[in-house]
Amino acid sequence: MPVAGDGANRPGSRIGFAAMYIIGILGGIASGKSLVSEQLVRLGAGLLDADAAAHEVLRLEEIETAARGRWGEEIFGPDGHIDRSALAKIVFAPPPGGPIEREYLEKLTHPAIGRVLRRRAEQLESEGAPAAVLDAPVLLEAGWGGLCDKLVFVDTPRELRLERVLRRGWNKEEFAAREAVQESLDLKRSRADATIDNRGSAEDTFSQVERFWQSLFD
Repeated sequence: MPVAGDGANRPGSRIGFAAMYIIGILGGIASGKSLVSEQLVRLGAGLLDADAAAHEVLRLEEIETAARGRWGEEIFGPDGHIDRSALAKIVFAPPPGGPIEREYLEKLTHPAIGRVLRRRAEQLESEGAPAAVLDAPVLLEAGWGGLCDKLVFVDTPRELRLERVLRRGWNKEEFAAREAVQESLDLKRSRADATIDNRGSAEDTFSQVERFWQSLFD
């Protein structure tokens, strides 16, 4: 049976799932964190998807009310719910405005997102999952590292990550702005228990992920 890590190299203390590992995925924007998460799920892990949790939280009545009071109707789409693209233009705007609005958003949503992730983890443990992978773009920044037994850093060169986001329709300025608000790659790398090199093929990445997975249960 997996044994919970002591969290000595991470912020906060682990919240404790004695029968299930929590694996946190770290890396830069477009490094392939979701790919590694998907591959771990293929091997038997459950998924803790922070982005999906954020979608859920942004539809909560109390969150929508607070957001409307802060930013008005301009951030709401035709469906009556928050338009994440419109909100992103505000919270990722240049200083001084952007950082102030982003801090407000994080204080508003991160506690609720954390609760959603915790409930999902409890559900996965009750279903007998041997492990769960936490895919969260701001895992360390939000203080969720304390949930994790193991942290995995997905290492991908910046030029390759930039190429990927340009294909998504971003521009270089958007990429730089999003990356600037995250913890440095050096810090993420130093916190990690394992590193996955994702500059090659998906098959190359999977072989590394598979070795990591097997090491958990040796």
